[in-house]
Amino acid sequence: MNNVYEVAQAQFERAANALNLDSKLRLILSQPKNELIVNFPVLMDNGAFRLFKGYRIQHNNIMGPYKGGIRYHHEVHLDEVKALAAWMTWKCSLMEIPFGGAKGGIKFNPREHSAQELERITRRFTHALGSNIGPDHDIPAPDMGTNAQTMVWMMDTYMNGVPHDRKNAVRGIVTGKSVTSGGSLGRNKATGQGLAFAVQAWAREHNFNLAGGDFTVQGFGNVGYHAAQILTNGGSTLKAVMDHTGAVRNLNGIDPEALLAHCAETGGVAGYARAEAISREAFFATRADIFVPAALEMQITAETAPLMNFRLVAEGANGPTDLDGERILLEKGTEFLPDILANAGGVTVSYFEWLQNRRAESWTEERVDERLLSKMNAAYEHMRAIAREHKVDNRTAAYMHSVKRVQTVYRERGIFP
Repeated sequence: MNNVYEVAQAQFERAANALNLDSKLRLILSQPKNELIVNFPVLMDNGAFRLFKGYRIQHNNIMGPYKGGIRYHHEVHLDEVKALAAWMTWKCSLMEIPFGGAKGGIKFNPREHSAQELERITRRFTHALGSNIGPDHDIPAPDMGTNAQTMVWMMDTYMNGVPHDRKNAVRGIVTGKSVTSGGSLGRNKATGQGLAFAVQAWAREHNFNLAGGDFTVQGFGNVGYHAAQILTNGGSTLKAVMDHTGAVRNLNGIDPEALLAHCAETGGVAGYARAEAISREAFFATRADIFVPAALEMQITAETAPLMNFRLVAEGANGPTDLDGERILLEKGTEFLPDILANAGGVTVSYFEWLQNRRAESWTEERVDERLLSKMNAAYEHMRAIAREHKVDNRTAAYMHSVKRVQTVYRERGIFP
């Protein structure tokens, strides 16, 4: 099964079955509340206009405002964004932060456009979304292909559509902004930092010495780099990295900072002089203690899972594992830190940023990291307690905690009218 939304639904159904979830809630949660598709023209640098297709999917807001990233990628499609929005609902519920789930994106390749074109695309998309987003309604954030600058453009566009006396009050319309424009210290590394905290919690439970361990990373963007850097600083050895340009391996260790510098110059990991070039198959077959998939969805499949030999898969990406791939690795004894836990550091620190904007506060990075560590440890313990009690895998356990919290709120509030 490779349809990403069908995979997301199957993961939800597994937890729903374990909880004997009410049939009416299964029905409500089987589809997102809102699916917004906008087509908008943008002036290109050559004077021509191009029509872009953008999405904003709002899955559920029973726990709080919709929350989720904006993705710029040439393969963005409706089912992908629906799956990502659903995962955000369960991620926020697992982390016990007062947000629901949403996701958005534009179908295009940002690498093919100038900074000026990217700004016009972003501002026009924000304008097209209009009142469908807002700091108390739906709060975008960065995702693949977007960054802090993208969020600042979105914020400024939204600000210029509200009355003058409310402009600063809507600074929390997006998170993941630059620090100078109202972002939070620690946000840029937050997803990788949260993943490292989750891996550390797993290592403590299993009496595993991370300082003597090794790992591989797929995807070397914001998440992959920061996870690699933090784990390497803790003594682990990075053995192999793969991205859209190719794969490289050095069994003696790869320096994440040196590799990042190479990527900044060349656009990817291919050609890195301090490691050998390897095939995609050789990358997946590289044996290590931990694998961090931090790229696109559906990478661990019936094709790649048989090649893999890891103790732990820590899912830095959303939905990197399909059902067949997960089954094969679980049968091998591989343990998972599922995406709704492992990469939840980003949305958690986004929540902290949103709080700081609302309170007109600025927290130190130490305070952000301390609160993130507390949230990640609590979510890990909730997941593991349910896994042990019900004898289920970690993903099912994480979903059970998330879905049960949503079920409780629906039972308390009822279904209008």
